[in-house]
Amino acid sequence: GSRVVIAQFLKGGVRQGPGGEVQLCGGLSWIRPDVPACVSEPDQLETAAAVGAIWEICSGHLRSGEVDQLVLDEVGLAVELGYIAEGEVLSSLQQRSPALDVIITGPSIPPSVMAMADQVTQLRRGF
Repeated sequence: GSRVVIAQFLKGGVRQGPGGEVQLCGGLSWIRPDVPACVSEPDQLETAAAVGAIWEICSGHLRSGEVDQLVLDEVGLAVELGYIAEGEVLSSLQQRSPALDVIITGPSIPPSVMAMADQVTQLRRGF
């Protein structure tokens, strides 16, 4: 019965975007940027706008409290690549509804952002 949003910031290839949010299993929504392939490095304004559009949806969910859980997949890499400002992520996380559980996943998560999450799954390579 929980309302959950999974946002994948750097996964593309399915041309979703804000208008193509997929509803699964009742309360689960899945969104990706409207880009033709997965994002690996900053390249063009179109990609920046597509990633930014997904962030706008997520920051809206953080403020509104409309969902119970928000999964931010690879938001740290989106910050590292310059698509989203770290300060903007921190500000939105600080303003979030207290009832919202934030889960951050990915290989690169700034410590300041990691500290604001309720749960973190960090992929590490090269052990």
